[in-house]
Amino acid sequence: MSDWRDEREAEFERSQEQRERRREEKRIREQQRERLVRLVAIGVVCGIALIVLISLLKPHGGASPSAQTQQTEPSGQTSNSYTPGTDGGSGDGGLSDEAKARIAEVSERASANCTGAQPSDLTDPDTYNERGKHIMQWIADTYADDPDFDNADSLSFATHYASDGSVAPYLIAVNRAQNTVTVYVLDGDGNYTVPYQAFVCSTGDATPIGYYTTPGSSSWGYLYGDVYGQYVTRITGDILFHSVPYYSQHQDDLEYQQYNKLGTSASLGCIRLQVCDTKWIYDNCPAGTPVIIYDDKVPGPLGKPGTIRVDETDDDVRSETYRGFDPTDPNAENPWDEQYRSGTAIRTNVAQREWEQAQDRGTWSATVNATDLQGHSTDASTAGNPG
Repeated sequence: MSDWRDEREAEFERSQEQRERRREEKRIREQQRERLVRLVAIGVVCGIALIVLISLLKPHGGASPSAQTQQTEPSGQTSNSYTPGTDGGSGDGGLSDEAKARIAEVSERASANCTGAQPSDLTDPDTYNERGKHIMQWIADTYADDPDFDNADSLSFATHYASDGSVAPYLIAVNRAQNTVTVYVLDGDGNYTVPYQAFVCSTGDATPIGYYTTPGSSSWGYLYGDVYGQYVTRITGDILFHSVPYYSQHQDDLEYQQYNKLGTSASLGCIRLQVCDTKWIYDNCPAGTPVIIYDDKVPGPLGKPGTIRVDETDDDVRSETYRGFDPTDPNAENPWDEQYRSGTAIRTNVAQREWEQAQDRGTWSATVNATDLQGHSTDASTAGNPG
């Protein structure tokens, strides 16, 4: 008996030592990243100062047309080039009229419901797959030796099987630094690199970097701070995908001030989403769906979706902009105009088509939470924002 206890104690001590070693390695990496950020900032300042100095010393007669062309069109570089780990921008230099039309179409669709921040970094849909491969490869290379990803079977992001043995249809990638969620599907080689759609979200300081698989979901969930979330999917431990919190388990009791923080770091660690987006995960991502959480300056291959802003003073339950309801909630009692039900997600053409089919076939409405209203909106000025 004592031998068994000694073995358990030794095993516990070894695991403690491993955890401490990982924490120390992580601390060192964070210090290195901070030093790198400071060096980059110094370099940027010096570069700007140099540019200003050159412009002051430059003759005022202006450059010749040929010289101007050489300055604005560097050889071998186009304005829509992209490198993972950089800001990447899209621009329209060198794009055909057809490509510009595609960008305009997806931009209009992604902007339709925005009343707050507009979508950013929208690109030509024909380049989505290429950017998706680059980003997933960048994540694999960047986090290959990161202990937070030790639980990953492979950072090649190859075909993963859900809890029921079926192929997981999606991989969900959360960019913690940009508060953006990108959903990927499998490419022809069996890797999750093809972008499907993107959601705006709110993460927090306690959101953990790493690789996980979802163990399950529920239509409502009890959250820290004695608040509630709709359409909850667990990622790991107490880290969840869920709606912006509600003061009570009623669809008309939204923490409206927190809703207006979507797109920024505001959660206690979970991934907050618009109701229509977290419901999509609840409906379509079975237990065992792979999830990666990482940091990058680039929101994702589809860009960062915009937001919907609610009027924090509108407490009239008859108003079409009533603060107590998430504008994207599919509940029949939602007073917001139906145009907001699709949220601000950036959807590829395939995702948009399947979204519309779910509406037409009734599969979307079949899983809507039962209506349960309290008839008024809790006042944040007295109740605060506990979630």
